[in-house]
Amino acid sequence: MEEIGTVVGNTAPTQFDCLLSKLAEKTEYVEINHEKCGVVLGQIDNVEIKTRGEARDANEEIGSSEYRAIAKIKIIGFRDERNLLQVPHTPILPGSPVFRASEETIREVLGLGRETRTGAYVGLLRGHDIEVYLDINEMVQKHISVLAKTGGGKSYLVGVLLEEFMKHDVTCVVIDPHGEYPSMRESGKLPETKRNFHVSPRGYSSKIQEFSPDIKTNPAARPLRFTLSSMDARDIIALTTIKNVRQYLTHLRKAIDTLRQTKGKYTIDEIISILETEQEYVVGTLINELEYLKDVEIFAEVGTHVNDIVVKGKTSIINLRGTPPDIQELIVTRLCNALFELRKINKIPPLMLVVEEAHNFCPQQGQAASSKIMRTIASEGRKFGLGLCIISQRPAKIDKNVLSQCNTQIILKITNPNDLKAVCASVEGITTGTMDEIQSLPIGTALITSPSLPIPVFVDIRPRETKHGGEAVKIIE
Repeated sequence: MEEIGTVVGNTAPTQFDCLLSKLAEKTEYVEINHEKCGVVLGQIDNVEIKTRGEARDANEEIGSSEYRAIAKIKIIGFRDERNLLQVPHTPILPGSPVFRASEETIREVLGLGRETRTGAYVGLLRGHDIEVYLDINEMVQKHISVLAKTGGGKSYLVGVLLEEFMKHDVTCVVIDPHGEYPSMRESGKLPETKRNFHVSPRGYSSKIQEFSPDIKTNPAARPLRFTLSSMDARDIIALTTIKNVRQYLTHLRKAIDTLRQTKGKYTIDEIISILETEQEYVVGTLINELEYLKDVEIFAEVGTHVNDIVVKGKTSIINLRGTPPDIQELIVTRLCNALFELRKINKIPPLMLVVEEAHNFCPQQGQAASSKIMRTIASEGRKFGLGLCIISQRPAKIDKNVLSQCNTQIILKITNPNDLKAVCASVEGITTGTMDEIQSLPIGTALITSPSLPIPVFVDIRPRETKHGGEAVKIIE
């Protein structure tokens, strides 16, 4: 083992200072021999350069111009005879040597490498060739969030997660507002890297099915339609821009009741035809709104069946590219309600619901039509085998009731102060040093916190096997 310094100053069971004799970096792992516990793992939370002499006041010269490097180390712990992670009850003795941690100690204490059969391989521990796996059952049961600033690599990372879910036959439904994920049918091109992530290009066309309300914009998708006759008047008006609902609701209910008495299935044109026979001036506004919904083409006599969308072992991408934001809200609301209700009665298999741009569908401020069901899935979905993965570049704008339910959090570079506060409030075990590190993370490195990990760890995310569909458009080649 390589000795890098000595314990100095006051110590505590959870932290100590180390006078460095060799170069060491922030977030690097170290190990120390504790007189009672044996080998204990620690992590450098910060490194400071201090002068050996200290002036008593501003006019007094510092006694020495020499410098020393002090590392502030937090203790992670050790594994006891039952393989449980423990923290020493007594401090490390001053004068004890501090060593750069061996990979064996890191693996053992952090519990890495145990989930290779049932885990999702997400990358390598930063600074080490140690593969990091996340327990898939745990992710589904306790929800996930993926957070980063714009351009921070969120969709790339979510592609990595989806590849792992597909390998393990996890049933997924992906809400994809920008059409970034259908490209996963195709093999990708591995980036040049000095590290061997043990990844090979491949596509998942046999695992993916795609649905869209706009098949003109997304011709490879199957049509996503709702059965108009299954919606009541309030549901339909909720899709419009009408604010004063009451004066319109009576007219729409009357038209729908007339059609239900005369026929089982009906179209939006037939609703409009009945409304046109009325003389009330408010009906004209209602007709204009229904004409807009007709043009969007999301209704049909027979809509898309949920069992066609949720197929065991498949990943279904709901491609909303080209769909107006208000219609996106409708689709997310109705689909999520259906998924939740059908999972409660075990009519569809357990699944992971992945929601891109989650701040649009469950905002912290204001109200989206989908907010209520998103909160319900976040708080109750785990009981019924409905996992939730939310992705956003604005953590501060996500409903805190939803974000706080995500026990696995994958955080890429974030610089906005409000977003940093939101992350800090929702993630346990984050230190000031770790928060500072998040602001300067390079693209491709993430901080991951999970119930299966004793502390948040920095991971270099593995390359995608599939083609990445979320790349920025270049203006100049």
